[in-house]
Order: sequence, then structure tokens, then C-alpha cells
Amino acid sequence: MAIATPAMATTSTSSSASTSASTSKRRHSQFKPCIDLHQGVVKQIVGGTLDLTTSGGEGPKENFVATHPPSYFAELYRSNNLTGGHIIKLGPKNDEAATEAVETWKGAMQVGGGINEDNAQQWLDKGASKVIVTSYLFPDGKFDEGRLSRLSEQVGKDRLVVDISCRKRENGWVVAMNGWKTLTDMYVTQESIELIEKYCSELLIHAADVEGLCQGIDEELVARLGEWVSVETTYAGGAKDISDLALVDRLSNGKVDLTFGSSLDIFGGKGVVFEELVAVDKEAKRLSAEIGA
Repeated sequence: MAIATPAMATTSTSSSASTSASTSKRRHSQFKPCIDLHQGVVKQIVGGTLDLTTSGGEGPKENFVATHPPSYFAELYRSNNLTGGHIIKLGPKNDEAATEAVETWKGAMQVGGGINEDNAQQWLDKGASKVIVTSYLFPDGKFDEGRLSRLSEQVGKDRLVVDISCRKRENGWVVAMNGWKTLTDMYVTQESIELIEKYCSELLIHAADVEGLCQGIDEELVARLGEWVSVETTYAGGAKDISDLALVDRLSNGKVDLTFGSSLDIFGGKGVVFEELVAVDKEAKRLSAEIGA
């Protein structure tokens, strides 16, 4: 099923008349942690250099290769009560590492990468809070609503996350799969999001063109997501400074959460101190809790 190409429009800007009082009386964007696995090791890579379609080549450009096991990061997130994070298996040879992370904090982290109707329930049984599906929904690069419907019925809408990570092209953002190398027939639009939201409880969107570059988020995409989404949504890609959390909050009106990767000091980055980010996130959660969000 092809989703029509959107007409690109100028992102609407936030009204300068908005007051801090009104801003505080709504949900606030929060930090969602990640554990990216490549060849069984926690890594941070440049998204545009990842290719899962071939076994040869030079491999992806790596920003960080961990000496700590996956369980170290899962325990770090657990000790700071950072729920809702995702574990992404980038290619083969990651099942053991992903299992280690999931079992370290059962019921709190999502698992994605190679998820399909045959293995989704296995990961939930291992302790994943939700499963994340991407490439399985696009056989030969074409969206298959039937696969999404069956998977949603199998595991339950509340346990399913759809990853519509994308690459920006002239006519909009195109959903990409296979390590963000293969473009599909689906554009990220209000129409496509409304269709997908019928079957899942959460969306994950990596902006592949800026993933791992630490040069700033795709502000236009974040703003559009804030207008279009009606379920919990996490954006990842390009976050370089702790102030990006407030930027995402403003652009999306608190409807989109943010993942920090290569810029975080726990991943060898120099832009964001983990402890400081946790403190900012706690305040966002406190403000959100005040209104029951």
C-alpha cells in the first residue's frame, strides 16, 4: 500500500504570546534512553553509514564502541528510573546481548531489530516491555498493512511500537528500512501516521540523515510530529546539547520525547552529561505528573 507524497509546507512557528504558565500546564517532552547493539556490542554509529543489506563493505562509521556490557547500561537506566527506552539490534549476532539487557531490567525496555510475527512474543516473554517493528512491515519496500494488523493482534496494540525512521527527500520524509538504506513506498505524513496508530501504542522515529552526527535535530520533522501524532512518540537523531530536550518540547508542544546518543558522555560524547540530563528529565516528569500526563 503506497502512501501519497506530501506537499511540503513551511513549519509553523510557536506563538510568541505563549506564556510560561500555560507551558507548564501540559505534558513535557522527556528523555528516552537507548542501547544500540551492533555485532553484540553496544555502539553509537552514524546512521547514514549503516548497511544491513550486505555482509561485505567497510561497515558503519562508529562514534563509540563500549567496553561495558549491555547490562551495564540497562542497570544505569534502571537506577535512574528511565523507563521507555529502546534496545535496537542493528543486524545479526545481537540476540544474546539484547537478552542480557532485557533481563537486567525486565518490563522496562523495548526491543527492536528483526522483529516479526515469529519472534515478537519471544521477546515479550523474555521481559521486553514492548516490541518495535520496522522492516517486516515493508516486504520488497512496500507497506503491508496486513502484516501490521496481524502482529498487533498477536502481541496486543499496547505492546507494539512501530518504527517509521526516515530519510528526508525533496517531497518529504520517506520511511527507510534495512539500516536506513532502503527507501520504502511510505512517506511520513499525517495520513500514514493515523493509519499506523490504529495498530500500535507508540511510534519511534529516527531521522537517519542526522543520526549520530551531533549537529542538531531535524526541527521541521519534530514540529510536524507534534502536529500529527496522537500516541506516545520518541524522536532520535542529531541531539547535541542538553537544551535540545527543551527545543523538542517547544517544537512538539510536549508530544514528542527525545533520545540522546552519540552526544552523551556515557557513549563517549562531549555535548551532554548524563547526570545533568537525568536532572532535567526529572523536572520534565514532575511537571507532567502535576497534570496527570
